[in-house]
Amino acid sequence: MFLSVQTTYTYTERDVALYALGVGACSRDAVDDKELKYVYHQDGQQAIQVLPTFSVLFSDLQSQLLEIPGLEFDPRLLLHGQHYVEIYKPLPSNGCLLNKAAVVGLHDKGKAAILDIEVLSYEKESGVLMCMNRLAIYLRGAGGFSNSSQLYSHSKYPSNPILVHKIPKTQPFAICEESTHPSQALLYRLSGDYNPLHSDPTVAKIAGFSLPILHGLCTLGFAVRAIIKTICRGDQNLIKNISGRFLLHVYPGETLVTEMWVEGPRVIYQVKVKERARAVLSGAITLHRFSSSL
Repeated sequence: MFLSVQTTYTYTERDVALYALGVGACSRDAVDDKELKYVYHQDGQQAIQVLPTFSVLFSDLQSQLLEIPGLEFDPRLLLHGQHYVEIYKPLPSNGCLLNKAAVVGLHDKGKAAILDIEVLSYEKESGVLMCMNRLAIYLRGAGGFSNSSQLYSHSKYPSNPILVHKIPKTQPFAICEESTHPSQALLYRLSGDYNPLHSDPTVAKIAGFSLPILHGLCTLGFAVRAIIKTICRGDQNLIKNISGRFLLHVYPGETLVTEMWVEGPRVIYQVKVKERARAVLSGAITLHRFSSSL
């Protein structure tokens, strides 16, 4: 049984800028003073800033999942269910990280299996822990491997940090509406997630979708960027941790409406697709502190 693996992830300021564009930075205003810093700096590209959700790229383990002995699944039916990130240090614009990944949970849901994966990312040269990702992967068709009277379920952690956050019934503190581009998934995939579900119409139909869908982590990037811009007044270093629960698919070209509620040091959020009036993502973000201008 696959338990852990170590990989090295090297990136440059070009990767940082490409990711920012992939999650919609500067898409409405190419000279936005709160977002231009993610793709350009007058002192050179090595001075650009990094969105905290760039760290989710360190958790892409699809190729390693295919190598787990005894686990059989169709990679075309893989879905990302939940994601949690803790940010310990702001990421530099370029670097080399040592990622230590482990399966920390396995659950038989009958028709599907759920894998809980944790990835700790260290700066390779100094050994400093930079961030942690914990994600739940739904493997449709891979369940039913345990006794039907008591389905197998095990987790290293008794409590899951990715909780279902109750959406307040009050009016949102803030709302941000942004349109994705029809080629949004094709741009985002250049950051490393080449799952054909997001680009190949045939694969999308096999998975049950009429068209290729947007990466869930791209939608998460849009939401967190909206919160940084709106609640944090553009200060990305206020983000302490991020949780997201993927509720429904998004088609590239649809409009994302991010609703935000402030509860103490947390921002509860929900993302809806305007065209279908459906919630596609919900979660919470914890801030180190509030912007003095809030």
